[in-house]
Amino acid sequence: MSPAPGPAAGLLDPPRPPAPASASASAPAGGVLSTADLHASLTDPALTSMTLLNEVTGRYPQAVSFAAGRPFEGGYEVAALHRHLETYTRHLAGQGLDPDQVTRALFQYGHTKGIINDLIARHLAVDEQLTVDPASVVVTTGCQEAMVLVLRALRRDPRDVVFAAAPTYVGFTGAARLVEMPVRLVREGPGGLDPDDLEDQIRRARAAGLNPRACYVIPDFANPGGAAMPVADRERLLRIAERENILLLEDNPYSMFHDGVPRRPTLKSLDRGARVVYFGSFAKTAFPGARIGYVIADQPVREGGVLADQLAKLKSMLTLNTSSVAQAAIGGLLLEHGCSMERASAPAAEVYRRNRHALLDGLARRFGDPAHGVRWNTPAGGLFAVVTVPFRADDAALDDSARRFGVLWTPMHHFYAGTGGTEQLRLSFSVLTPAEIDTGLDRLAAFVADRTH
Repeated sequence: MSPAPGPAAGLLDPPRPPAPASASASAPAGGVLSTADLHASLTDPALTSMTLLNEVTGRYPQAVSFAAGRPFEGGYEVAALHRHLETYTRHLAGQGLDPDQVTRALFQYGHTKGIINDLIARHLAVDEQLTVDPASVVVTTGCQEAMVLVLRALRRDPRDVVFAAAPTYVGFTGAARLVEMPVRLVREGPGGLDPDDLEDQIRRARAAGLNPRACYVIPDFANPGGAAMPVADRERLLRIAERENILLLEDNPYSMFHDGVPRRPTLKSLDRGARVVYFGSFAKTAFPGARIGYVIADQPVREGGVLADQLAKLKSMLTLNTSSVAQAAIGGLLLEHGCSMERASAPAAEVYRRNRHALLDGLARRFGDPAHGVRWNTPAGGLFAVVTVPFRADDAALDDSARRFGVLWTPMHHFYAGTGGTEQLRLSFSVLTPAEIDTGLDRLAAFVADRTH
């Protein structure tokens, strides 16, 4: 079953700054600051939700955690890092670099756009059937930096707005808060972001004097809802983007974690009009400790070059360049697997398939009777499932669940930025064993029974 749709779409404006105060009233006493003295985003729920989960997890380390969206850790080996670096070093030497140049490439400041752009282009050709010019790739410090760079580039004045599904990934709404870009919400159904509602929201935004710039979308096994968008809707989104003159910001961290069926084409691979800016990351398919993400921004710029060149200007003032050592580790891993991350991540994908079936079967055994009032979706891939319960599943309920029943989950209201999801919870199954999933669901069933009797 699919999670119940959220409330009507709305506007997520950046928090209003506090009213001006006199110099004497606003000056910190003895160096002590108030959040009122700082950027208004720092008190926004979008920036505090992950901190909350970390705090709750830290307080209850013995609880079974369905909260963390971390990748499977069973394949990590410290020795592999050394091998990846050696593989990439040999690659550089094979490219004609002498020993001093190889050393400099790893130890010195690197190119702002990155040093493994060609390997990322090869990976996209192998795994996504995408032809990408390495010059249109910017390697970033995680996908979060890519989002901030793109939103910063698109945000010209307060009339500019971006769209995203409700619910959506909190990292994107948090990035939008940082650059003061309002987010207008679009309804999400079982097939992901609703193209009909996107068109309606664009019309409403323009009627309100706003300037639609882009729409953020996770077409494959979206975080948090797990929805996968049909190909027909992907093609329709592209037509809408062309007609309405907006960009589509495609985020694709989960498409390789599917149920063994042929993968659907990315929006970027269907794009013929340079309407899609593509976010990629090696956090889930390789390992998040490297903090390597990237953005494909091949949109032509009238004054010359492509959007990636403009993003590089912003990056030069933000992180200067992404760690060359971390890029080398990912580059070596790519080379070792013929630049196929689907091949590299196949063992983890099998774990996720096994765990997903264990979770869905376990939910059916415990809550299959409609009298429980519990419903859930059945994602065909990804790392998450959503459960709808007949009570308020907020932060206080999470703390009670962890403290008295020993099970953690993520309140879905964080993904609606306060506009819905109050009776839904997200379950992540990526780092658990089937036995831990079974134990966790027993505890979750006890928690639900306590709340409903």
